Amino acid sequence: MAVRALAESSDGDGRGDFEITNEEFIKFRDFFYAKTGVQFAESKRYFVDKRIVERARDRACYSFRQYFMLLRTDASGTEMQQLINLLTVNETYFFRENYQLESLVRFVLPQIAARKRPGDTIRIWSLPCSTGEEPYSIAIAVLDEWAQSDQFQIEILASDLDTRVLASARSGVYGERSLQNVGLDVRKRYFTRHGLRDHQIIPELRESIDFFQLNIANKAEMARHRNVDIIFCRNLLIYFDDVSRREAVASMFESLVPGGFVFLGHSESMSRMSSLFVPRRLGDCTVSQRPLEGK
Repeated sequence: MAVRALAESSDGDGRGDFEITNEEFIKFRDFFYAKTGVQFAESKRYFVDKRIVERARDRACYSFRQYFMLLRTDASGTEMQQLINLLTVNETYFFRENYQLESLVRFVLPQIAARKRPGDTIRIWSLPCSTGEEPYSIAIAVLDEWAQSDQFQIEILASDLDTRVLASARSGVYGERSLQNVGLDVRKRYFTRHGLRDHQIIPELRESIDFFQLNIANKAEMARHRNVDIIFCRNLLIYFDDVSRREAVASMFESLVPGGFVFLGHSESMSRMSSLFVPRRLGDCTVSQRPLEGK
């Protein structure tokens, strides 16, 4: 059995169309999982097949076997990155799940600050950051809503596996859909007009956030980032299987300082993934905390 994935070739001769068999799909799914930790469900089969065929056509490959060989033998990793960019879904907008940002400024940041001295650094990590709406929302919430923000050095890290969305995040240009929850006052202070319909984050805010590529499934990459106080990892682990989730959560645990916090998506439950963290009900959401040393 095979799923038909069509990708019309530019000259209309149909050379770009081929079928991916069940065996080939499983082979690719396992390969992609080993590289990224992302496990594609059967319900995503047509989407995945279509993107593979499109990318194979762009590389003048007219069979799965031919393209898969190219993918595995590309020592530079460029082809794998291009495919990752095609297969990762990035659905986000400003102030999404805003009740978590309220918990951040009302409860989490004051608890973090209580264990620091004025002038110390507070590190917040948006993982994954997608096209940047989340880290910019965090920055705006901290600046506008947390009275102690000027007493500390606030460092916001923002990472993603997809290089395409990172480029978009760095540019900071957004349309009305992304800005649906952004009021006029915030737009005036943190955005400028960009073209006829779009808005761009002001340079001071764009330059204050450290955007970089990172694969959460790569333990060595995760190990480079330590002493983080707060991690936002929302709606990523739903794409992982149980093993990958546990490994990702363990890496986040190591990245956090004792007493640090993790915000997950509203449909995700840390207790189902790991016993390393302590659940805390802070405001209208449950946050996962790395226990303080000796507790």
